[in-house]
Amino acid sequence: MNENNLRKKLNPKVIWIIITIVAIAIIAVVLYFVLYSQKSLPAGEPAVTQEEAAQEIQPGISSGDDDFLGSLEANIFSGGPGKDGIPAVDQPEYTTAGDGDLWLLPEDIVFGIDHEGLIAAYPQRILVWHEIVNETLGGKNISITYCPLTGTAIGFYGNLTGDIQSTLGVSGKLVNSNLIMYDRATDSYWPQIIGTAMNGASKGSRLVEFPIIWTTWEKWKTAYPGTKVLSRETGFIRDYDAGGDPYGSYLEEDDILKGYYTSDRLLFDPINEDERLPLKTVVIGIRDGERNAAAILKDHLREEKIIEVDLAGKTIIVTYDEELDFYSARFKESGEWINAFDAMWFSWASYYPGTSLIE
Repeated sequence: MNENNLRKKLNPKVIWIIITIVAIAIIAVVLYFVLYSQKSLPAGEPAVTQEEAAQEIQPGISSGDDDFLGSLEANIFSGGPGKDGIPAVDQPEYTTAGDGDLWLLPEDIVFGIDHEGLIAAYPQRILVWHEIVNETLGGKNISITYCPLTGTAIGFYGNLTGDIQSTLGVSGKLVNSNLIMYDRATDSYWPQIIGTAMNGASKGSRLVEFPIIWTTWEKWKTAYPGTKVLSRETGFIRDYDAGGDPYGSYLEEDDILKGYYTSDRLLFDPINEDERLPLKTVVIGIRDGERNAAAILKDHLREEKIIEVDLAGKTIIVTYDEELDFYSARFKESGEWINAFDAMWFSWASYYPGTSLIE
């Protein structure tokens, strides 16, 4: 059969259907790699296997901790996207404060860091799409983490043990609606609010934390005019513009437009419920390694400026910083810093059902 006869035999509609199917398949593949693949493999990963890491870490776990972590693991939910479906930013790039003014509004939320020489702002507009930014500080891995569903921003060092460092990724799983991170050295799961591995070779290990300041762009750049700003050039296509937050907006006046952040709706039921406050009331959470916990109503601290908190017999002084609309917490006796961070009440109280509440 010659070429002309073959063309006569083929229906033009069939040809166009085949071409369309092939084109759609090619576009789907391209979009997958653009939207969900990372620019490159994460740098600085330890040259050890998970088995080797497990032999080195092996933290001791009490029966009480084992029961607690087991109850969390039994209540894991899928958040929708799979592992790394929400991609961490592994190679962050930065711009100046002047460049930040070109796209950030004065009232935009940023997560500020002033720690060991790193002064940088990480806009919530970017973190809402990625939840984790991996960076290095003094030769050590650090992770800036944010969970939109619980309103928690926490900084972690990547030291699983003295010789093993890791970066963190988004597992796609949740417990008490809170982000579950995974480490790339042992593939263990770490609920963000507790900063402790619930399973795997790192089970029972707790990550070292550093302070993150939840404030506005206007307040941050005024306090730190030389700040760096996380660039929108993340290597991914996302809507980082105002109004691009898929959960709603912290900036709107109308609660309906604020969406998830103020509604009574939860996407997933918490393990424990506590009716002392409305579900998404913002509290300042403080806890120690023994799961002793306290929560302060954030508006109450704004009024009082300084509050003393009893945590398992130790006094913690929480001081409000009006310039940044934030706070710091230290043990009264030693002056040692202890992490305190914003959290939605429903999730905090579910992780720490025995929490005290100062309101």
